[in-house]
Amino acid sequence: MATLDSIPTPSCPLVRSTSTVVPPTDMTPSFLIDPKNKSYKHQYANIYFTRLTMLRNAVEKRAKARWDGLQSEPLYVARVLDVVKSQLCWVIGTVYMDMPLKPNVLEDIGRDHSIPAPPLREKFYCDEDSVMLEDESGRIKLVGGRVSEERLVTGVIVAALGMETPIGDFEVVDMCTAGLARFAEEEILGSDAMDVDVDSSSTQDEFVAVISGLSIGSPSPADAQIQMLVEYLTGEVGGPEDQRLASQITRLIIAGNSLSLVEYDEEVEDEKRPRKFGASAQANFSPHPNLALSAHLHDLTSALPVHILPGEDDPSGIILPQQPFPRAMFGKAAAFESFYCESNPAWLRVRCDETESSIPNEGRTSSSQSNHSPVTRSLLVTSGQPVLDMYKYLPTPPSSLVSIAASTLRWRHVAPTAPDTLWCHPYRDRDPFVLRETPDIYLVGGMPKFGTELVGSEDGSGTAGRCCRIVLVPSFSQTGVLVLVNMRTLEVQRVDFGVEGLSAGGGEQQPSGDDGDAMAKG
Repeated sequence: MATLDSIPTPSCPLVRSTSTVVPPTDMTPSFLIDPKNKSYKHQYANIYFTRLTMLRNAVEKRAKARWDGLQSEPLYVARVLDVVKSQLCWVIGTVYMDMPLKPNVLEDIGRDHSIPAPPLREKFYCDEDSVMLEDESGRIKLVGGRVSEERLVTGVIVAALGMETPIGDFEVVDMCTAGLARFAEEEILGSDAMDVDVDSSSTQDEFVAVISGLSIGSPSPADAQIQMLVEYLTGEVGGPEDQRLASQITRLIIAGNSLSLVEYDEEVEDEKRPRKFGASAQANFSPHPNLALSAHLHDLTSALPVHILPGEDDPSGIILPQQPFPRAMFGKAAAFESFYCESNPAWLRVRCDETESSIPNEGRTSSSQSNHSPVTRSLLVTSGQPVLDMYKYLPTPPSSLVSIAASTLRWRHVAPTAPDTLWCHPYRDRDPFVLRETPDIYLVGGMPKFGTELVGSEDGSGTAGRCCRIVLVPSFSQTGVLVLVNMRTLEVQRVDFGVEGLSAGGGEQQPSGDDGDAMAKG
């Protein structure tokens, strides 16, 4: 008689690792808009002037260190229009990209609306583009091969070294940006290893899980993969190794696009619908996607803390920074203290320590012990709109989504193209997207594929040996990818969820098991 193999079980009960949210510091950026400042009467030009004021000193300091040793002794010119012809000098200003293919609101208003609008372009880039440098005094055109090598976008604060040509252009020989700001958290001793996909099975390091683009309610939903994801994070599926890794996940971040855009066929729906004052009598809206999302969030928040950000496709204001969802949207999940509705972008300070929780199984902390010293990490999370907008400005290759995200750290600005081609709030006296500190982890959701890179100072101006981990998080409904980031070593792992014949996972090659299901760690 055949005997059945015993089901493998852990040698000791698994307890979820802990992490806590640390209060912000004075340098921590806030993307929340309070009712007193929620005004749309201000001009957008204020943002550019404020941005230049906030970053001028950092750019000037780095430019002096870079160019003061030159034999020609270039002259620093305080205003763009004060450059001297045929004399080597350098000036600081804001980049403006004059691009013929870029959307123009005046042209849109003046066009013939009886003709359908042309489809949106994937790229604004063309050979006729020109780069301008402007400040409060005026604007000057930048020319030269060095300008195209820098791969700039509108809104970046730079210093340009060169001289004015006889026709009034500024011939650039070198450029300098602000570079990486100082890191937000203190250096962690003994954490030099920062390689991707390094096996951490012998340690009990804490992880943060990140997903984006659940797109619940889409025409081809990834319901099976989402259910597998929930069961994996709660430790209900997988072998001992899968469950051990799941127990090391201290919290989950959902980086935008949790719900899908509503597809509405106006011609079909309005044929037999009664009208009132020329408008539809009722809206075509189904609550089922939100109810499904709320049910999944309830299952997750009962096991671990969850942070959710709005995205481009979510029912949230489209201008940046997008404000947090109302907690009432998510039903029973909102009752948990471990459920956080964040803004987009969001800055989180997360601490992993060895203290025991007095509230077991609550999600925010749990009763586990660690043999590591405490560590605090700063995480900058966005749903991807700024990176995707900058992608339209640049030729690819040589630029890539990862390199664009890395450039935002060196420019010290999360969304430089706002408000030119990216809608944002008309701030008057501050620019919240300026990075006064560099995060340890930079998470970008809503990307077409997974990617990661370590970014450090290029010229030694930053903290020696410190790096920021950039992670591009792809759409889960398209790729089935869950990303895990080690909070101590900044190593990155990916977990792929796929079911043969279903939609999720179609964007990238998926490993497949004998039974058609796949949960593979990259």
